[in-house]
Amino acid sequence: MATPLADICLKIDDNSTETRSAVEFFGTKRANDPSQLAARLGDQFIKQNRRLADVLGVALGLEYDGRNVQLRVTSSNQVGAVPLVSPVTARNDFGLLVKPRFAWDGIGPMLSRMGWRVAPAPLKLPLLKRSERQVPRWVLASMILTRVAALLETLDRRFELVDDVRPAPRGTVQWGRYATEHLSRAQFLSVPCRFPDLRDDHLLLGAIRHTLQLQLQALEGQRGHGAFILRLIEWAQQLLQRVGRVPIHIPSSSSFALWQQRPLRSDAFLDGLQAIEWTVDERMLAGLSDLEGVPWRMPMDQFFESWVETVGGMAARATGGMIRSARQRQTTHAIQWQHGSSRTQQSLMPDLWLEWPGTTLVIDAKYKAHWDRFELEHVREEHRHDLHQVLAYAALASTPRVIACLAYPCPADEWSSLRARGRHLRQAEIFVANRRLSLVLMAMPMSADAEDVAGPLAALIRDHLAAA
Repeated sequence: MATPLADICLKIDDNSTETRSAVEFFGTKRANDPSQLAARLGDQFIKQNRRLADVLGVALGLEYDGRNVQLRVTSSNQVGAVPLVSPVTARNDFGLLVKPRFAWDGIGPMLSRMGWRVAPAPLKLPLLKRSERQVPRWVLASMILTRVAALLETLDRRFELVDDVRPAPRGTVQWGRYATEHLSRAQFLSVPCRFPDLRDDHLLLGAIRHTLQLQLQALEGQRGHGAFILRLIEWAQQLLQRVGRVPIHIPSSSSFALWQQRPLRSDAFLDGLQAIEWTVDERMLAGLSDLEGVPWRMPMDQFFESWVETVGGMAARATGGMIRSARQRQTTHAIQWQHGSSRTQQSLMPDLWLEWPGTTLVIDAKYKAHWDRFELEHVREEHRHDLHQVLAYAALASTPRVIACLAYPCPADEWSSLRARGRHLRQAEIFVANRRLSLVLMAMPMSADAEDVAGPLAALIRDHLAAA
């Protein structure tokens, strides 16, 4: 007999490994052989949920130490929440939550400062049925606003039958009304007509307005989370201005069905409709209510790369440099194989490329917990690969002086301590023929103000430019 606990959500930080008693998780204590039943259920659980766990880059496994069966969960750079199938009920009664190892109160301002280039994205998976109250409400609001903004870009105008009084006949003239209401009053140039006119979809715009107003109300209660909430509120207000003063429309299920049957509907259009439906149905992101939760995902490696791009852009502007990013596919360098090869690497793409006359700075962002952990053997091995990669990128530069930089994340309080001790940047020099290569390891705080982080990088750049 298996009776799972009420709390059947697996919770783990990104880039970590945790174990949990399979007997407790599957509720097999009352069985004749709890461990054997837990092992059997665990094996079935892993097989049933392998694809769902893969969505978040999570590996599930079983361990047995001779006494207890442990469910092992290993996470990667993905954070998010997905439903999991119960081996007891065969329904999506379990959940998996991967949290950022850096607190949400720091990630929120960073997302805002990056202009929401990277943000949590909803997943087309069954809804979660369990609550996990560690994800703030603004996360859902950011997802909704992103989708609504994309929906507004895709809206097209359509023909609607319009009743209007015109100075000249158009379409079908309503002669009866003309004779009784206008001709009798000598209003000869007031002709009531019915005709097709190309207009905006006022019902859909009304539903968008309703959605935005509900999101604004939710965000107003989140002001205590920080100034970045004000930017979200401002964004929602800008979207409301684009919608205009159309009447609010609360769509029914038939309205959604009609909109979804439109020809030439795009993914952005359908995603926007889903965001409206979530808001109207008051569905919240997994972790905020006892209602069904929306599965979601955010790649933290892309998040960190975007943060480094934001900081690097500020440093480039402060020093008069030109900046290119991999996100915009501006740093791609093709590899020309003599006989062609479809199974090996086809190009090199540094995350960030900054350039000044005579000097190039190449930055490779690594979302790894390496900073001040180089004494660990596996960290040293991974770091060796990172060094080889950024040095390969540096070889692409044609300037006499090249700076190759590896950026690693660290907590904001740790960065403040490192900066006070002058250890937030580590430098080395390599001389190759007539070129001078500088190697820099840079700690990047997760939550500090972008200008504060860009300052030391800009100072480093000025020192190298002065020495060039």
